[in-house]
Amino acid sequence: MATLAMTADVPRIPTGKPFWQSGHRRTLIAAFLYFDIAFMCWVMLGPLAPIISKDLGLDPAQKGLMVAVPTLAGAVIRLINGFMVDRIGPKATGIINQVVVIAGLFAAWWLGVSSYEGILAVGVVLGFAGASFAVSLPLASRWYPPEHQGKAMGIAGMGNSGTVFAALFAALLAKTYGWTNVFGMALIPLVAVFAFYLVAAKDSPDQPAPKPLSAYATVLKDADAWWFMLFYFVTFGGFVGLSGSLPTFYADTFKVTPVVAGYCTAAAVFVGSLLRPVGGALADRFGGIRTLTVVYALAAILLGAIAALATNGLALAVALFVAVMGTLGLGNGAVFQLVPQRFRKEIGVMTGLVGFGGGLGGFYLASSLGAIRKATGSASIGFLIFSALALVALLGLTLVKSRWRTTWGAALQGARI
Repeated sequence: MATLAMTADVPRIPTGKPFWQSGHRRTLIAAFLYFDIAFMCWVMLGPLAPIISKDLGLDPAQKGLMVAVPTLAGAVIRLINGFMVDRIGPKATGIINQVVVIAGLFAAWWLGVSSYEGILAVGVVLGFAGASFAVSLPLASRWYPPEHQGKAMGIAGMGNSGTVFAALFAALLAKTYGWTNVFGMALIPLVAVFAFYLVAAKDSPDQPAPKPLSAYATVLKDADAWWFMLFYFVTFGGFVGLSGSLPTFYADTFKVTPVVAGYCTAAAVFVGSLLRPVGGALADRFGGIRTLTVVYALAAILLGAIAALATNGLALAVALFVAVMGTLGLGNGAVFQLVPQRFRKEIGVMTGLVGFGGGLGGFYLASSLGAIRKATGSASIGFLIFSALALVALLGLTLVKSRWRTTWGAALQGARI
């Protein structure tokens, strides 16, 4: 009953309005575009990794860490953004983060990068782009009622599709103009979206009162917060970890060019991004728990198949990675159909915490694949371990679903869990 009491003061009355009339459309579009271009920047070191590593003479472990640093930095900064969203609002937090990324990429382009330490520093700056997750989702979520949370969070979260642009164009532009100039070219869409964001984005009038730091510790005392962090560790961690690692995997395993490796990666990333809002809509329709149950079971099977079969041919590898990325994309949407139902008044800090969990998952997967490949000559064990983590998430979901449905789920009106 403690869980039910915690959420009883949260408005749960459905509006009865169609989705596009129930919130603030311009803010939703601004949240999507900010997330989209920020994600493009966040993962750009992945497609550039084969080229950068050749220029800087990096080994597989260094390549893995280079790709993983933006993910880890983004995970940590998401915690800070979660705090700032609740204190100064999502729009102002987004402005600060965008200015940092624009200034950092301008410096990297203008001054150049010529060392491993320098590219790791760029990775830290790109972490601010990855932290956009903890801004865009609450910016959109607070405008929409419970019955439309899955769709709103899915559309805002479809900014994952920015990884497609990085995969398609980063290596191609680097081949033509040099990889440091790619940082300068990224400023064009960054500045354009920043200008639109300033004009279009608006904080919802339904903003919770700022919380003291002790309130954030209180949230972490709730077991549900940790469960959501685990669930997103697998779905989003798998998505972003593979987004950064696949270009190197394709280039090293099948000896294709960085451009071809980027195209193969883009196919998987596109499907995963496209299916994120579908996952949210399925969770609205059938419940987030049911949707995630299917996601984790299927992800475990596909990751196991990748561990065993992905080196048997490029076409087979592409098909398997497209399938698993689509599955993980569905899971990303489903997790964030559930989070606002359970923690609506704490959505800022919870987006930061859950995003932190997802970022850690991405850092672990990207860095472990590089380290395992260096130690064994193959990344198969890394994929197999992540398959086991999907089964752990499935077991955890099985353990909590009855309690969720009979406590906080029973208080919801117009929304399925």
